[in-house]
Amino acid sequence: MQRLLVAILAAVDAAIAAAVGLAVLLAPLTLLWTLAFGVSADWGGLWPAAGTLWQFGHGVPIAIDLPDAVVSAVGIAPEAASFTLSLTPLAFLVFTLLFAGRSGARAARSGAWLLGAVAGIAAFALIAAGVALTARVDIAAVPLSTAIVYPALVYLLGVFSGAISTAWRHGDGGLVDRLHDRVDTWGRWSAVPGEVVRGTVVVAVALTGVAGLAVAIMVLARGGEVVALFETARVDATGAAVITLGQLAYLPTLLVWAIAWIAGPGFSVGAGTSVSPAGTQLGVVPGVPMLGLLPENSSMWMLIVVLLPVGAGALAGWMVHSRLAWQDAAGPVAPRAVIAGAIALCSAGVAAVASALASGSIGPGRMSDTGPHAGWAALAVGIEVLVGTAIMLIAPRHRDELAEERTDRWVAEMGASPTLDPAPHRQDAAADQYDTEPIDDHGLFATQPLEEPRPSGDGSTPTPR
Repeated sequence: MQRLLVAILAAVDAAIAAAVGLAVLLAPLTLLWTLAFGVSADWGGLWPAAGTLWQFGHGVPIAIDLPDAVVSAVGIAPEAASFTLSLTPLAFLVFTLLFAGRSGARAARSGAWLLGAVAGIAAFALIAAGVALTARVDIAAVPLSTAIVYPALVYLLGVFSGAISTAWRHGDGGLVDRLHDRVDTWGRWSAVPGEVVRGTVVVAVALTGVAGLAVAIMVLARGGEVVALFETARVDATGAAVITLGQLAYLPTLLVWAIAWIAGPGFSVGAGTSVSPAGTQLGVVPGVPMLGLLPENSSMWMLIVVLLPVGAGALAGWMVHSRLAWQDAAGPVAPRAVIAGAIALCSAGVAAVASALASGSIGPGRMSDTGPHAGWAALAVGIEVLVGTAIMLIAPRHRDELAEERTDRWVAEMGASPTLDPAPHRQDAAADQYDTEPIDDHGLFATQPLEEPRPSGDGSTPTPR
């Protein structure tokens, strides 16, 4: 019965994740639909629009085909009436990943993580299939198979990541425990898998924090350009709200662009353009207010920012080396070298996946090439992280530092602290013992008269030493 309950709860988690994502789209769309078209508007197009945007948020490309009436009314060139929109607003994808990871961790703690993961993935895939079959828009075509597979794949990655990581830490009494026991027989190499994952997470979090700080600095420095682009758009309050919400959904995408810029390769906003620390080459860009944050020019001195990924790698290497020293497993150089290389390789893989998701097409013509290049971004992040982790993991540490860490470990295991003076505690304990126990004249606290000093040979009394 418990396994059935785990499967049901996992399916409910998947349904909640999909429902929350759809509700986040439906709520503002309903309000904007009412303000734009009134209460008598055709509500039949609301659900297809929300479902298509939900699919787009999970990486599903949309083929836009504007009708001739719209092309004539707006004045668009006929060759620009059909294009593919594939630059994903990663906010929806990140939310699904986090929610799926939480569901997988809960299933692992219940002792049936595989069953819970399969049930959650199946439920999310069914919901994605339902959305794909019912949310069809004529001018925004979405392949049916892609609309089902991509959201389910996102949920699969999240739920398995959360389930396996939790089962590895706490045990599952099954496959993960057997694998963990097999790894424990590796001796000095047994710490390699866990420390590689931990170091990669540290690098990812550090780079995300640095990218967020960079975006905040650009908002302060170029906020006026963003406001000017809002004014140039000449939209009313409803249009401004739509643009603002759309840009918030693209905030994680902007963070990936910032990471690619900090790493060195940068990104493009159209074919033949480049935005990097070495220089900025931009042509005519769309009047999207978010693009006002792009730097107009750069200097070769800005290449110093590539030290930030090196610092992220050094932070990960320092944390891993401290843990190895704490576990008394930092002796051999070979495992530490493998950990440093694996952290760099995994960090490069994460950067490649994030760059691929944060790049794509935002319009016809040269705007079909937007975002960072996955290969160059991965190569730059991998090399820079490798330098930082190698410095902290492979470089020899001073023997006094290692001795201090071992002393701290021993003190922690003994339940004491080297900064506290144990004498007052012993005195208090002794005082309590005197207050509560009777004195035994023939026992531990019995006293004897001092021996009279014997005179020395010259008749004087010797001074005691």
